[in-house]
Amino acid sequence: MREIHFKIHTVDPCGARRGQFTTAHGTVQTPAFMIVGTAGYVRSTTPKDLDETGTQILVANTYHLSSAERLSTVKRAGGLHKLMAWNKTILTDSGGFQVFSLPGKTVTDEGVSFSFKENGERLFLSPERSMEIQRDLGADIVMAFDECVEYPAEKKYVWESMQRTKIWAEICREFKLQDHQFLFGIVQGGVYPDLRRQSARDITAIPFDGFAIGGVSVGEGYDLMTSVVSTTAPMLPANKPKYLMGVGFPEDIFSAVSLGIDMFDCIIPTRLARVGTLFTRIGKIRIMDKCFMKDQYPIDTNCKCYTCRNYSRMVLRYLFFARDGLAETLATIHNVTFYQDLMIDIQSAIEQGNLIEFQESWLKKYRKRTTQRTK
Repeated sequence: MREIHFKIHTVDPCGARRGQFTTAHGTVQTPAFMIVGTAGYVRSTTPKDLDETGTQILVANTYHLSSAERLSTVKRAGGLHKLMAWNKTILTDSGGFQVFSLPGKTVTDEGVSFSFKENGERLFLSPERSMEIQRDLGADIVMAFDECVEYPAEKKYVWESMQRTKIWAEICREFKLQDHQFLFGIVQGGVYPDLRRQSARDITAIPFDGFAIGGVSVGEGYDLMTSVVSTTAPMLPANKPKYLMGVGFPEDIFSAVSLGIDMFDCIIPTRLARVGTLFTRIGKIRIMDKCFMKDQYPIDTNCKCYTCRNYSRMVLRYLFFARDGLAETLATIHNVTFYQDLMIDIQSAIEQGNLIEFQESWLKKYRKRTTQRTK
């Protein structure tokens, strides 16, 4: 069986890992933040924009691409890489997170039936069907089908769901994918440490190419999320990539990196950009606030992105109030660049063996704006 080539360059004293893995579409430096292009595109941006931000890998979603019309479009386009005009690495989520958050779903041991939110088409997603769709999409990394349980949930149901996820993981591993594709397994177990440990033992017993921690960012909060990661991450194989799904605020990333996580994805930077919330090295700003009406500084004076090189806060605010699509594009370019720059700085800090010192200094500056506002 072909295995993913994952190489660890440096391990920080706190346990953070600096490494890389290679797919058929390039090498990804880790820790890595993956930008979400849910339905086969990243809203408000072009692939050229994303490439210039330093983005190495995109994420698309099986649920959002599972309708007959969208699948046929991807097929006619020649696969997901062609559809997205992206010649670097792509990962597809199995659809579990999205499907299990839908109202009116029916879950059985065979899979889940649900109504597609956009057109009401009734669909059935099983582990076999999720694998079939992801195989045909042609992403470099695909995820095993799992059940993502909302928070809070009774322990009995979480245990039943965890057993179902284990069975589905075994089915997914037996499915024949394309030769270039790697398959990651997903650990579940809610916020219960004993269930997380059991799920980690069950899933890591299956020869996946990488392992993910799922079922977080479902309302459990920072402390419980950190507890889940600290319980689970050490139980995942050291020689495989470790992926924390759906986590994306800078504070969360720092915490998880220090616990050995290599990969992250989240809609936060792009979704917030489209409503005018922008990340800077001294905290988030709302560009439509009145204080930026005459502000001729860039969004972040230390940022070298296209937006910061060419537009002031004042002009970007004007574009948002004009409701011009350019505003969302410029904001997205900046937020994505902010995240990719953060990951590069984290990688450098790990190489130098001083991640915790860098984290404390970076977060102190990042929280500066919030502190000023609350005085």
